[in-house]
Amino acid sequence: MKIKNHIIKLTTSATLDFIDITDKVVKIVKEKGIKDGVINIQSMHTTMAVIIQEAEPLLLGDLKKTLEKVAPRTMKYMHDNFEIRTVNMNPNEPINGHSHCKALFLTPGVFLNIVEEKLQLGKWQRIFAVELDNARPRMINLQMIGE
Repeated sequence: MKIKNHIIKLTTSATLDFIDITDKVVKIVKEKGIKDGVINIQSMHTTMAVIIQEAEPLLLGDLKKTLEKVAPRTMKYMHDNFEIRTVNMNPNEPINGHSHCKALFLTPGVFLNIVEEKLQLGKWQRIFAVELDNARPRMINLQMIGE
């Protein structure tokens, strides 16, 4: 059994940026030589999700509207009250309570099968990294286990 790791580095361009990483993941699986096994695709950030979804532009627009309704940027969040918040603070801390609340409804990663060197995805399924906060550099960790 082999265990292979890889990090995909990307830069997002906006809040609710849906970045299709399917082709990159397919290429990496092939390069790493995993014939049969599994892959875990995991965001390294609390305000970025990894999901399986259809790459249909109108649907992606609907998903963005839904996420914004669930946790609107205009709502007040205790996480953003820097006068009382005392943990996990950084210089230039972003106001991003909405991003963390959106993440509650998504997943930080997906786990997929690899069969005969191919990801097992349905006809319309694509792998997306979803930026829930502001544009910035991000990392997606891949771990493949198999033969």
